[in-house]
Amino acid sequence: MKIAFIGDIVGKPGRLMLKKHLQRVQQEHYIDFTIANYENASHGFGLTQKNADELFGYGIDMMTGGNHSFDKKEILTLFDTYPLIRPMNYPKTTPGRGIYQTTLLGREVAILNLMGHYTMPLVDNPFTMIVSEIATLKSEGIKHIIIDMHAEASSEKQALLHMLKEDVSAILGTHTHVATDDLSIVDGCCYITDVGLTGCRDGVIGMCSEVPVRRFLTGLGGHFDVPDKCKTILQMIVFELNDEGRCIGAEKIKIYDDKPKIVTQAWMD
Repeated sequence: MKIAFIGDIVGKPGRLMLKKHLQRVQQEHYIDFTIANYENASHGFGLTQKNADELFGYGIDMMTGGNHSFDKKEILTLFDTYPLIRPMNYPKTTPGRGIYQTTLLGREVAILNLMGHYTMPLVDNPFTMIVSEIATLKSEGIKHIIIDMHAEASSEKQALLHMLKEDVSAILGTHTHVATDDLSIVDGCCYITDVGLTGCRDGVIGMCSEVPVRRFLTGLGGHFDVPDKCKTILQMIVFELNDEGRCIGAEKIKIYDDKPKIVTQAWMD
């Protein structure tokens, strides 16, 4: 099976890039299932029902979240009716769920959302929590396990790889919006520290540059806004899993504005 994973979709520019390109890329790369991170999809913060409908209409099958999952309060009513998850290490009383399970090409697939500790909201320890969750899934015979690790620190994502590389199919980093050049297949596990944003590429992490620049110069904050017009990028990982849930191939796809796509193959150890 071939699965696509899109990192943080940032505002309208990110959504428009998916409208322009996603279905064509899905056809060209024979993609069976598409996952995306929604936490910045609506004006850069959270997700509205309108934008959820829009993104699912473009061909996304399910979406993961992060520290901005609850910025738009209407999402509280969406978890029960849409294929959306939030980080599973939020407290158990937090609305939503942290795992999504589906059947794909006759195989059971589990998609999990984790959030790191460094600079993030107060959550349970993702490392101790994930061990028991993976053990439960494996005991149920589920071999195709995909993790969105939403974290600021690259060390947290790399540590998770070394903990779980023999037990999960893919670990895909999100949150920083800045893509890393380390797509690899390690002992059958697809890994990248950060997929990178889909949205504006000529600002600061997909936002207008004025407020973050002023903050760095003066210490004064402000509201981050997504530009109305900008240079754009679409970034996604496409990886192939065999019947045992091991990754046998992966590639990074980038599209700048309306230019031809750039495809980079994963390094395989």
